[in-house]
Amino acid sequence: MKLDNNKHSVFLMYYHLILVVKYRKKVIDEPISDRLREIFHYISANYNITVQEWNQDKDHIHILFKGHPNSELSKFINAYKSASSRLIKKEFPHIKSSLWKDSFWSRSFCLLTTGKAPVEVIRKYIESQGEKSE
Repeated sequence: MKLDNNKHSVFLMYYHLILVVKYRKKVIDEPISDRLREIFHYISANYNITVQEWNQDKDHIHILFKGHPNSELSKFINAYKSASSRLIKKEFPHIKSSLWKDSFWSRSFCLLTTGKAPVEVIRKYIESQGEKSE
């Protein structure tokens, strides 16, 4: 397993982000998804974030990405949602009629951490530390 690093730390931080269109309106097609991905790549560079996997349904997107310990995830997500909402509505004006008011994204989001080992394996490893073997 290759770890990422910076001057003072070694890390491997994967996240799964799910963003949903307001009221789950079914407005995401391939061209809109492609543009959303481009915007994500553009903004993510400022936050030490790199996309690993991207997929969409008509009303939401799934993104697997890597971050750094100094990545400000909530600021990044808010910046992305704001910029992508503005640009998508400008570049694809036909979807405005399907949306409610000016909102593209739901206010909420789902962000999950991921890793190579299940949480229970890590929990047991930590619990076993300091135990004396006989």
